[in-house]
This record gives sequence, structure tokens and C-alpha cells, in this order.
Amino acid sequence: MQTVGTMLMTDTSSKAERQGSIAPPKRQQPLRRLIALTLLTLLGGAMVGGTALQAMELVFAGVDLRNGKDINEVCAGCHGEFGQGGKEGEYPRLAGLPAAFIARQLDLFRDRKRTNLAMVESVDHRQLPDADVLDVSAYLASIEIPSKLPPVDETAPGFNAYERLLASKRVVQIPRAEGDVEAGKGLYRRECASCHGARGEGDAKDAVPFLAGQYTPYLWRQVPKYIDKRRLHDPTAPDEPELLASFSETDLRNIFAYLSTLDD
Repeated sequence: MQTVGTMLMTDTSSKAERQGSIAPPKRQQPLRRLIALTLLTLLGGAMVGGTALQAMELVFAGVDLRNGKDINEVCAGCHGEFGQGGKEGEYPRLAGLPAAFIARQLDLFRDRKRTNLAMVESVDHRQLPDADVLDVSAYLASIEIPSKLPPVDETAPGFNAYERLLASKRVVQIPRAEGDVEAGKGLYRRECASCHGARGEGDAKDAVPFLAGQYTPYLWRQVPKYIDKRRLHDPTAPDEPELLASFSETDLRNIFAYLSTLDD
């Protein structure tokens, strides 16, 4: 069985092309199903008739990555052509985030449950219907962003400087952040790794975003939003104390310093 990542990377045929073979499952109220799936996954539950991963694949079955790429042209004005973010973290990296996580955030923006003035004009139910949310989320999730360019011999025959320049636009290298890296490493492994991964890579099947490879200024901006409950770490437990509120500013600085080294 294909994994979600494999499915998103290989399903590049257009909707018209797919209609000539087996029609994809009809997507009725996909985001409602997606959100329910995400909550069940966070709770460690299982969907009737299959696993949470299989249910997620059903939600994203039939996505149109070409349409997602077209939609991303609007997003690219801030987040970059390849979802790489920009302006030193003013706009976060979206490339490679779990598709389910991106779709959940877009739904929150559409319903004005997550506020962001820059998103208001571009994200509403009329301009971005459910199918488009899934398409652009899947497209952004499929983009691979390296942290460095591979070494090349610029004097070798066939070297193409223009192609090298284009490839460099995909690269995201997080600058080293100030703080005690070793102290941050210990805190991260004890408090964060169980959800966000041993090296901050996130978890696509549980819709958990990566932290390594995300801009440090953006991570800092999210801290007060979580503490004030403008964003929820765990949507299934909105009344639970916010995890980040238990960290001191020094603790967070050290954790972010450690995270900033993980894409070296």
C-alpha cells in the first residue's frame, strides 16, 4: 500500500486524465472528515474499517497536484515559489509540512478561527473551496527543500549556471540561533521529541509539523499565540494547560538554538 507521501508525489495526473480510468472517490465534506481524522489520530484512536493512515489516504485520494501548483502561485507572493518562506522568517516555510496539517490551518484561516491579516483577502470559502484546500496542501507537502546545494565542479562539461541558480532558490538553511545548544538538546528530547520527532522532523501521519528547518523568528512569533490560546497545541483538549507556558524564555531560546542546528 502506498504511503501518504508516496501517493502525493506520484499522483500528478490531471482530473481529466483520471476520469478516463478509475474515478477517484467522491470527496464529500473532505475537511470535516480530515479534521475528525486528525483528532482521532492525536487521541491514538482508529477509524472503523482501517487505520488512521488509511483514512487519511482516502481523504487525499484524487488530489490534483497540477491544480495545487496553480493555486500556490497566489501563496508564492509571500511564501515563495517552492513554499520555502522568506524575509528571514516573516513568512514561514510551508514546503514539506504534512498535508493534513496545512489543510487544517487553511480551514482555520477560512473560518477566521486563526487570524492573520495577510491571509484574509486570499483565503475564504468562495475563493478556496474544500477541494482546492486539499490540492494545494498536497502540493506543498510534496515539495522537497534541501538545506544545502550538493557540491559541483563548475568547470566540468555540461555545468549549467542557470540551473544551479534555480536550484539555489529551493534551499532553506536556518541561521544558527542564540542559546545553549546542549541544554536545548536535552530539553527538546525530554519534552518535544515524542511528538515532533527525534530530530524535529515532525510526523506526517499524525499531522505534526516539523520544527527543524522552520525559521526561528516564526517559531518565536507562535509562542505567545499558543500561550494565549489563539492557537491550540492539542485541538482535542482546548482546556488543558498550554505546554509552552511551562517553559522559561531561556528554555525556549535554548530549544530553538538546538533546532537551528538540525539542518546543518
